[in-house]
Amino acid sequence: MSLAQGRPYLAIPGPSTIPDRVLAAMHRPAPNIYAGDLVDMVATIWPDLRRLALSSGHVALYIANGHGAWEAANANLFSRGDKALVLATGRFGLGWAEHARAMGVAVEMIDFGKSAAADPARLEAALRADRDHQIKAVLVTHVDTSSSVRNDIPAMRAAIDAAGHPALLAVDCIASLGCDEFRMDDWGVDVMVAASQKGVMVPPGLGFVFFNDRALHESRASDLATPYWRWESRALGTEFYQHFAGTAPTHHLFGLRTSLTMILEEEGLAHVWARHATLARAVWSAFDAWGQGGDIALNIADAARRGNSVTAARIGGGGAARLRAWCEQEAGVTLGIGLGMAAPSDADYGDFLRVAHMGHVNAHMTLGVLAVMEAGMQALGVDHGRGALAAATAVVAGA
Repeated sequence: MSLAQGRPYLAIPGPSTIPDRVLAAMHRPAPNIYAGDLVDMVATIWPDLRRLALSSGHVALYIANGHGAWEAANANLFSRGDKALVLATGRFGLGWAEHARAMGVAVEMIDFGKSAAADPARLEAALRADRDHQIKAVLVTHVDTSSSVRNDIPAMRAAIDAAGHPALLAVDCIASLGCDEFRMDDWGVDVMVAASQKGVMVPPGLGFVFFNDRALHESRASDLATPYWRWESRALGTEFYQHFAGTAPTHHLFGLRTSLTMILEEEGLAHVWARHATLARAVWSAFDAWGQGGDIALNIADAARRGNSVTAARIGGGGAARLRAWCEQEAGVTLGIGLGMAAPSDADYGDFLRVAHMGHVNAHMTLGVLAVMEAGMQALGVDHGRGALAAATAVVAGA
């Protein structure tokens, strides 16, 4: 008997659960885009986006997803033939590199695999070897959505500085902004890309690129930036339409205004980070217990290198695919596929899955997902250790 009736729950790493208040803010007639409430409201968004990233620099907003934000960054950072050094720790690091290469950028890759963080010593060595300073920028993900690896961004900055190299540091925070601690100015990040559909709690459709004055100066020599993607006119334009290269994404902006208020004014950014960290530890504790009695393991062994927004895990023997199907069909919970962890033809990524705990999520949502997963393991006969739910609830109780 299926028990999937009622409101379904998406525990996938984006789009995340959208707060009812954000949906309500978006549910309105089209506004005047030339003057009045919309224009006044949008003026309050730019400083709050900077507060979210802890940045004193510039921010450009695009009607795009995260891949569009990658392209915006690439278009402004590089000219054809420029070189990028990419530190890949999962599918999305590789994806950013693919976008850059397709745009005519020469890509040097250091691939750290699917289960390890980037090594700052290898970054420093690569930059020291670049004696002619051909590398214009280092690209790295903060949290890779596929592998759940969290990279040490301050250590990347320190490695660049130790090598005495002028390369810009560009960071993908699509899976971490509003979930994991990120301090753009303090950590010496020159460019950061993000999107609306994860920790920012707004439907897919907004891409963000944050950049400092040094990156702005370097971008003026780029020959890749077309009028739509050029970030200078978006960030520094004096006319309202210039910020969007045309008509504004009106209803997304109403939703964004509400989500920023919820994050920054009502909960507070430090508490947002702490909440995500606690819920992540609850998920990890459950997997640790399950793994004591079955072929179940977290993808990242070192807890310090795991992102707080999503957990990637392995359940062998095709158990992950079977569990995903059971949870969705029998209990109304959708888990994420193991994107990038296996070939798409491998029985729907059979041994890998991801559990998202990002954005508008609380204890009962996360504990409910874990309880459903354990029920599914029991129903399917997936070998697993006992005590997972007790371990997870202990984390929550001790928060």
